[in-house]
Amino acid sequence: MTRKRTFAPAAAILIACSQVCAQGEPVRLDVAGDAIPRPLTSEPGDAARGRSIVVNRDAGACTLCHAVPGEKTYGNIAPALAGVGARFSPAQLRLRVADSTRVNPDTPMPAYYRTEGFNQVAAAFRGKPLLSAQQVEDVVAWLATLKEAR
Repeated sequence: MTRKRTFAPAAAILIACSQVCAQGEPVRLDVAGDAIPRPLTSEPGDAARGRSIVVNRDAGACTLCHAVPGEKTYGNIAPALAGVGARFSPAQLRLRVADSTRVNPDTPMPAYYRTEGFNQVAAAFRGKPLLSAQQVEDVVAWLATLKEAR
């Protein structure tokens, strides 16, 4: 793996953790195949909040690696997000956002909701996900709207 491919995901994690990591006790991920069938929260995801998380470099920082519809600056080391809502169900998107390593152990994408199995995590951030359960649901709600593969 090249230095360029490993730097961007690490930067995304550092940016997200340099702010405030998501609070609250993490919800158990009930994975079925390549998906998390049940939402992580009782409140439905909000697509507008989800888009904001995706494009905000202090939150999801997804544009560091992904081309995001409507954004002018973005990375190119990960698949474009256009059409992702047509390629994957909300349950599949939920797993990819929460812990993409369960789908691809070699992915450079951060596990936004996983809290275990990391090395060298600062004490203040141990056991805390990068995104809250509600933020994961918000991102999933927005990604699910991306049906066109522009």
